[in-house]
Amino acid sequence: MTDTSARPETGSTIPDRPSLEGLEDAWDSVWSASQVYAFDAETTRDQVFSIDTPPPTASGSLHIGHVFGYSQADMIARYQRMRGKNVFYPLGWDDNGLPTERRVQNYFGVRCDPSLPYDPDFTPPQEGGDNKSAKAANQLPVSRRNFIELCEKLTEIDEKSFEDVFRTLGLSVDWNYSYQTINAHSRATSQRAFLENLAAGQAYQAEAPTMWDVTYRTAVAQAEQEDRDRDGAYHRIGFTRTDGTGEKVFIETTRPELLPACVALVAHPDDERYRSLFGTTVTSPLFDVEVPVHPHPLAQPDKGAGIAMICTFGDANDVIWWRELGLPTRSVIGRDGRFLPDAPWITSPTGQEVYAQLAGLTVFSAQKKVVELVSASGDLVGEPTRISHPVKFYENGDKPLEFVTSRQWYLTNGGRDQSEDGLRHALIERGAELTWHPSYMESRYRNWVEGLTGDWLISRQRFFGVPFPVWYAVGEDGEVAYDRVLTPEIADLPIDPTIDVPAGYTEAQRGEPGGFVADPDILDTWATSSLTPQLAGDWNGDGDLFSKVYPMDLRPQGHDIIRTWLFATIVRSHLQQDALPWKHASINGWILDPDRKKMSKSKGNVVTPIGLLHQHGSDGVRYWAGRARQGVDTAFDEGQMKIGRRLAIKILNASKFALGFGEAPADPAGRLAADPAAVTEPVDRALLASLAQVVDAATTAMEDMDYARALEVTEPFFWTFCDDYIELVKERAHGNVGEAGAASARAALAIALEVQLRLFAPVIVFATEEVWSWWREGSVHTQPWPESAPLREAAAGQDASVLETLSALVIAVRRIKSDAKVSQKTPILQVTLTVPAARAAQAEAGRSDLMALGRIETLQIVGGEVEETSASGVELGEPPLKQPRG
Repeated sequence: MTDTSARPETGSTIPDRPSLEGLEDAWDSVWSASQVYAFDAETTRDQVFSIDTPPPTASGSLHIGHVFGYSQADMIARYQRMRGKNVFYPLGWDDNGLPTERRVQNYFGVRCDPSLPYDPDFTPPQEGGDNKSAKAANQLPVSRRNFIELCEKLTEIDEKSFEDVFRTLGLSVDWNYSYQTINAHSRATSQRAFLENLAAGQAYQAEAPTMWDVTYRTAVAQAEQEDRDRDGAYHRIGFTRTDGTGEKVFIETTRPELLPACVALVAHPDDERYRSLFGTTVTSPLFDVEVPVHPHPLAQPDKGAGIAMICTFGDANDVIWWRELGLPTRSVIGRDGRFLPDAPWITSPTGQEVYAQLAGLTVFSAQKKVVELVSASGDLVGEPTRISHPVKFYENGDKPLEFVTSRQWYLTNGGRDQSEDGLRHALIERGAELTWHPSYMESRYRNWVEGLTGDWLISRQRFFGVPFPVWYAVGEDGEVAYDRVLTPEIADLPIDPTIDVPAGYTEAQRGEPGGFVADPDILDTWATSSLTPQLAGDWNGDGDLFSKVYPMDLRPQGHDIIRTWLFATIVRSHLQQDALPWKHASINGWILDPDRKKMSKSKGNVVTPIGLLHQHGSDGVRYWAGRARQGVDTAFDEGQMKIGRRLAIKILNASKFALGFGEAPADPAGRLAADPAAVTEPVDRALLASLAQVVDAATTAMEDMDYARALEVTEPFFWTFCDDYIELVKERAHGNVGEAGAASARAALAIALEVQLRLFAPVIVFATEEVWSWWREGSVHTQPWPESAPLREAAAGQDASVLETLSALVIAVRRIKSDAKVSQKTPILQVTLTVPAARAAQAEAGRSDLMALGRIETLQIVGGEVEETSASGVELGEPPLKQPRG
């Protein structure tokens, strides 16, 4: 390989031994210095192709799934650049959120305690650790400000390592427009959007039952939940009627520990077994609390005993019943997942004594205790019935979610608006407006929106994130007035209400009667990530860039986050701009491990990419990604990467041969690498006619963002070009059969090579750029995408099937020698090749090339009633003598 770091602009010589080694670093340096992928801000919207690129979570390390998805997006970006578009292709970093906090805790051995004062000279107890099993009690408590500083420090380290991987991969992003989801720019943008939502009545706060992760101690939105199968059991437990009969009413529950939180029993209105109970009351076992019996259509007569206890709160049905029946709230589980110390609605001495045994226990321990107690009291009938059932988890959590009553912020997303002209309907229509690749992904979006059960919970009880830019007034009685929300001016953003002070107040009034308190929560990370078009496009700036890139042209992403990132971004753009955020969505699939399971950090089955990039070359890894269909889950396959590496090497070697006859004169119009008039031989014209078909098919595919199909049609042609055409014309190209035939072969080689380099350039980025530098100025990645018309002009009406016919003849000649187990250099004294009658004239067109290739002295071509080419009358000469090694 030549020294690419110091290449002259006019190109360089062809190396004696082309190699892939070192191309990534060398070309990244060249591209960075020349700013070949830089966005030109002096533009108009119609000239731009803008991409809303996924910002990876800057926590830990990238995995092969990132390389997979980002490579595919890059192929689309590169194609659009070659189509003459001014490509806006930034890359951001998703810094804030739970993964970053957990990594900081493990890395530095600390945990956040907001009650502690800031220490400007703080030094963490460790740096570089990653003990994920370490208990929080062993981590040093630090102030919120110190903790955030450590988060910022670690994300900076992670972002640099991520950028190095992406540069090695050859992503053509414009690093001048990179952004973070936690810096001042992003905080101001996110806070402005929230304040505008608040002013429009789209953001609101409510105290309500919320799905809660007891490990992370934060609220969790519907989109962040997942079902996991867990072992459980139905317990048949008796409640006592209060009508003096002493009769029992039996319910069956998987949550016996919630008996002290029971507020009612409920059965279906049409269930004859329980109609007489409606309007009466029963008392709970162990706790002697009187609760009513209600009818409700959500009750399932065929499930369990047909009558259920309503607890606050065991599941989503409990929340619905509680809200619609106007029931009291009797919460027993705290934010730490343990039973609260008091249950004041339990008034009987016996009930209070029993509850005292539960106070402070985990949910698991409390369940064991309650089962033990109802068994001893005789209220448990029979043995528990073992079952396996789905339980809600936070997607990054390891304990079941619990419902906890708390005050949270919500953003309207159509979940509570099911009217025909409401927000839900409007968001479904937005999904129908969007062009999906593949198209069937639209149904996943629609199904998610139709299945929403509530608005978007956007507040989180964490530390490293975008603070809610609000304070609350404190009354003269010292009580916080949550309905008196104090907000800053947009011009003052970003603010941190725990540090900054609202207008008209002083720091001395913080937490005092007549003063104010800060909202302690942060925005859900998706509430900031959902603004990536606004962040990347500088919506909160002067508006010039935003007007040139928005709505964006493309959102590339995985299908697993349609319900989160894609939907949330549509919600925000609909509310803020009354428009779709982009025109197209390109959806990639998951990477599956050998057991056909999704690769993910949480499952511990991920593969990090840097070793693969070094082993197989970035072009090899990109090839594997480019072979995968949009939206389809793909197996991790190093075999495909090896094929991609061989392809990249073949591009280098085939190009060396094609360019080895001296540079052909360039077409004045710049459309082809050589003068098309020089292509005179039928075989050469057939090559270009066939290549024209490939260009049309690849162009159609890429216009539909189907990079896999484009590669699928380009690659086989290239191997035919290498294995059949080059071998067929090699002798002629060297001038062994006349100068006119040589000129034609050389021109065809040059034209075909340049066109194929451009076709491969979006996928095989380094090998194509390396070859381009041997004979052309500039970068192949800024050249126009090839067109078929000049190729057809050069082919001068030649039938492309001639190349197919001659390829079959080449295979037949090779088979003669391989079947005879002799060298391919062995001469054939005579042979008869029988071809389909319709192809006989085509075969004759390549007679001289075929005889040179096969070293045939006497060749007879016969047209017959056959489907495949066959050989007969073969007489072989003497194999050439092996030359001794010297």
